[in-house]
Amino acid sequence: MPQNLTSWVVVPPTRLAVDALVPQANKAMLALDAAARTVSLEPALLELVRLRASQINGCAYCVDMHSGDARKGGESERRLYALAVWPETPFFTARERAALALTEAVTRLSQGPVSDEVYAEAAARFSETELAELIWAIAVINAWNRLGATARPWPLA
Repeated sequence: MPQNLTSWVVVPPTRLAVDALVPQANKAMLALDAAARTVSLEPALLELVRLRASQINGCAYCVDMHSGDARKGGESERRLYALAVWPETPFFTARERAALALTEAVTRLSQGPVSDEVYAEAAARFSETELAELIWAIAVINAWNRLGATARPWPLA
């Protein structure tokens, strides 16, 4: 075993600075992101949603950013570690579970449409406005993830 474990770390290189190369799209994306953050939903819930979608999509930059943001917002390490297996743990509220189930269903649309059951559970836990805000938040993080996982435009610190 090497004495310096950091020699094992491979940081993926950035591929394409999509934000700098198409600044008008980046400006629009930043505006969409800002609008999707100006909501009545709990910030901690939104960070869990952003982090879970980023885990599923394999966006290393977003996983790093949103786990850090969640910690800064007071999220416990235990819940962050358990997020990938949230259905198997008692650490999340019914409202969070509904949001996470919807996040997973929307993020995995290639496996089929969002089921009536998942949608109904979310609709039971959120007002119509909150549900719309949640769906927008999920859509926006999925767009960021697709940019990040494909182009890797932002280096990991």
